Amino acid sequence: MIILVSNDDGIHSEGLRALEEALKAVGEIYTIAPDREQNAVSHALTLHRPLRIEEIAPRRFAVNGTPTDCINLAVKGFLPVRPQLVVSGINKGANLGDDVTYSGTVSAAIEGSLLGIPSIAMSLVTRGTNYHFGPAAEFAAILASEVITQGMPPDTLLNVNVPNLSRQEIKGYRLTRQGKRHYADTIEARIDPRGRKYYWIGGDDLGFDPAEGTDCVAVHEGFISVTPLHVDLTNYRALQEMRDLRLPWR
Repeated sequence: MIILVSNDDGIHSEGLRALEEALKAVGEIYTIAPDREQNAVSHALTLHRPLRIEEIAPRRFAVNGTPTDCINLAVKGFLPVRPQLVVSGINKGANLGDDVTYSGTVSAAIEGSLLGIPSIAMSLVTRGTNYHFGPAAEFAAILASEVITQGMPPDTLLNVNVPNLSRQEIKGYRLTRQGKRHYADTIEARIDPRGRKYYWIGGDDLGFDPAEGTDCVAVHEGFISVTPLHVDLTNYRALQEMRDLRLPWR
């Protein structure tokens, strides 16, 4: 069993190392990850400059590109064999609700899914510096083994968020849907030493909608959330509601 591992925190991230170690019990690991942090790059693909791959250690490679680049290169010919599973993470921070549209971690799994490979994105829900990667890595290995054995619905990836708690404190896991997080809309303008204006895009976390069955609520209550995602963004309810739309165009 060949497992392709990647992330958006970079090849030297502790979360990536923890994931690799846990997955060694499941299959043969190939790691292809960005050579530096690529947070919030979403599903970006590098098209206007060459990509270079550096071997860091046996079956561990760093790419001067995005998480999507890493999966694309690996599957489309760089690896000597096609992987049977893609696992991305463990991200230092949540990928809950709308976060998935920005996340490089989730986008690596999306790319795997688009290429026809069962894929999992793993994230640790914390903004601190004391990371409990152990439980997330353990759960990733269990889930990966189950996916390999049982398979996964087509065109589906699993977005997993693990509370930053000890193994004993985590209450279990829940199968969830995508929730809704809220952020303050903040653009901070500053002046550099040469008198030119520049900006920081930011925003404080204002919480989430407390809707039952969502990833946000599950993690808040101490559970691991497992959310099946797919890339079809069609709003099917709106498609039905707009079926009588008539525009003055022929």
